[in-house]
Amino acid sequence: MEKNQEQFDVVVIGGGPAGMMAAGRASELGAKVALVEKNSSLGRKLLITGKGRCNITQAEFSDKEFVKRIDGEKCLPAGRQGKFLFSSLNLFGPEKVIEFFEARGLKTKIEKGGRVFPISNKAQDVLQTLLKYLQENKVGLFLDEKVADFECEGNRMVCVKLVSQNIYAKNFIITVGGKSYPATGSTGDGFDWAKKLGHEVNNPFPALVPIKIEEEWVSELQGISLKNIALNIYQNGKKRNSYFGEMIFTHFGISGPIVLDASKEIGEFLNQGKVEIQIDLNPDLDFSQLEDSIKRDFKKFRNKDFLNYLSELVPKKMVETIVKLVEIDPHKKINLVTKEERKNMIKLLKGIKLHVLETTGYDQAIITSGGVNLKEVDSKTMQSKILKNLFWAGEILDIDGPTGGYNLQIAWSTGFSAGEFASKGIK
Repeated sequence: MEKNQEQFDVVVIGGGPAGMMAAGRASELGAKVALVEKNSSLGRKLLITGKGRCNITQAEFSDKEFVKRIDGEKCLPAGRQGKFLFSSLNLFGPEKVIEFFEARGLKTKIEKGGRVFPISNKAQDVLQTLLKYLQENKVGLFLDEKVADFECEGNRMVCVKLVSQNIYAKNFIITVGGKSYPATGSTGDGFDWAKKLGHEVNNPFPALVPIKIEEEWVSELQGISLKNIALNIYQNGKKRNSYFGEMIFTHFGISGPIVLDASKEIGEFLNQGKVEIQIDLNPDLDFSQLEDSIKRDFKKFRNKDFLNYLSELVPKKMVETIVKLVEIDPHKKINLVTKEERKNMIKLLKGIKLHVLETTGYDQAIITSGGVNLKEVDSKTMQSKILKNLFWAGEILDIDGPTGGYNLQIAWSTGFSAGEFASKGIK
């Protein structure tokens, strides 16, 4: 070791949620810990999660059910990675995360869909709780410090080489995230490091990301939110998957919970060719049931203009666009609408077609899918199977989940586990 170089028990690289949790936990267990962050402050990305409110976790207290949601009921085989989380969820699952924050004075609440937020609705309060946790456990902070390289001997890491100095440790934890929201510091450095350190990195790509749509008319609907609808994904005329819930139109396409959840698959399908989305505004009714309902309406509103009747079926702000798409004279009386026109309208309501251009990319992606191959990481300890004193945690791993607090929970669980096991045997 070089002169005037400090020796730590554990060095954590990356000051996001997983890194702060790993550093705090290792120090809490008695290790001398350093936390290295290239930004001038910790938790930049945490501050923008949940639109600044921070969806801390998902109130799903069954590990089995949590893992099911990570995998998705109809997900691609390559995405079935959830079982990797069983050990870390058992050690530090959603219930314990809530207890962790509550015990430190941050009161929480459970909202629709099991989303857990601080009662204050401020991500800053979540960050302050973590910063206090680090301070109380005397974690050494190295801010504004960029990693230049690593020094390894055999199957062990010896030190992390910063631009300004080298830091030596017995164990190292890398938690630098992926490529999403690069403005917060997530620029994919960790993937390059992982490869250099002998790990395989499974194709990273943006996930939980809005979708750009080919049809120009979607910009007319900007800001309109649709609830309780189905998003059906097609490729080469074959239905690939369906998502149910809420979405919103944007000036470039579509976003909202079910669009974000579907975006990972859509991104994968785009690699195979063109993708079509069909929006079903009435998923609870099949074609004939909806037709029967509309027939009854036509009798009831027979003297109304078609334009005025449509607001009974769709949001008022959508009416003019629907009129254009269905190509029925807006001032035509309902009793003059033909059977063919009525059937065409029902087809549209059951399947508004949108053609996908692309996702909006890493700049707007909430998370990065892909990452360090889980087969090369011990699922209990987060320890590398390549370098014996290296641990991985958080978004840099090849595992991700849907919206609703799942991804932050993955960060807490894997970070806590890495901190717990990296601190063992170093006293």
